[in-house]
Amino acid sequence: MISGIQQMGIGIPNVHEAWTWYRIHLGMDVPIFEEAATADLMLPYTGGMPHDRHAILALSMQGGGGFEIWQYTSRTPVPPSFVPELGDLGLNICKMKCKDVDAAFSFLSSKGVTISDQVGTDPNGKKHFFVKDPYGNIFQLVEFDTFFKSTKALSGGVSGATIGVTDIEKARKLYSDVLGYDVVVYDKTGEFDDLSGVAKSGEQYRRVLLRHSEQRKGSFSELLGPTELELIHRTTSPGRKIYEGRYWGDLGFIHLCFDVTDMAGLKQRCSAAGFEFTVDSSNSFDMGEAAGHFTYIEDPDGSLIEFVETHKIPIMKKLGWYLNLQKRDTQKALPRWMLNALAVNRKKD
Repeated sequence: MISGIQQMGIGIPNVHEAWTWYRIHLGMDVPIFEEAATADLMLPYTGGMPHDRHAILALSMQGGGGFEIWQYTSRTPVPPSFVPELGDLGLNICKMKCKDVDAAFSFLSSKGVTISDQVGTDPNGKKHFFVKDPYGNIFQLVEFDTFFKSTKALSGGVSGATIGVTDIEKARKLYSDVLGYDVVVYDKTGEFDDLSGVAKSGEQYRRVLLRHSEQRKGSFSELLGPTELELIHRTTSPGRKIYEGRYWGDLGFIHLCFDVTDMAGLKQRCSAAGFEFTVDSSNSFDMGEAAGHFTYIEDPDGSLIEFVETHKIPIMKKLGWYLNLQKRDTQKALPRWMLNALAVNRKKD
């Protein structure tokens, strides 16, 4: 039922300024939709009131998930009441696939956005480093060997996330049992040199990296590709909820979104595991240039997980070519030539 990570939602103060930054630094330059509208279905997470917003969904043709760049327009988005630290509860880090970590580090260091002193190596032997956007969000560029298409960009799309939790075994009831991240790549506890720049000195962490054993299926599975989740528990001090007292859409990583098929079946699976849908758009929700059915659940610590069953997307906007996925076999991947056509919409700087 899970085709891959569709996007990481990012609450920011200026949607167009942020997208320019993400295009230049992280290569997220292919828009799927842009829409200004009222978010009137997220009332459990917006104080019971609908609010206006402007959103852009953009991705990389190298593959991986995209960014849903999200800005409130009816209110001023609120930052956390504290500076989030690694192991606080919620979406800590957005993982990005990278074909040449050393070259990407050199390029992003020249831009002054790296927060790692040097390229590190994780407990699985993969090279990586961390960067921070102008709004305080942390991205980890990780050595990866699976890409949809070769482009000039040094990094690809979203390949996963690091999620702060209070109890890793409890969290795995969602991430492993329901979402299929059933392979433990490593389970390590201690202080880690490769977390320099994001980990607080003297703190210890338990890190569990998870991958899925089954190959993902679905229309966009080849574009989204394989992904991984790292659950992290700070063992030396309790984690704080990053979105405590704030709204969905406020500044930071607001949700992790999965592209799915068979939403009805997924609802049954989530419910049986104790994770009820807290938001359900019911049937098709129109997002201007795209449409779909979306739902939300919470992980055991309240982090928001979104599911989207895509019904319509633009392939070539200039030619008016929109693909109706409800008329296709949802388990079958779209042809590569069709997905390649998305590059026609690329925004150049």
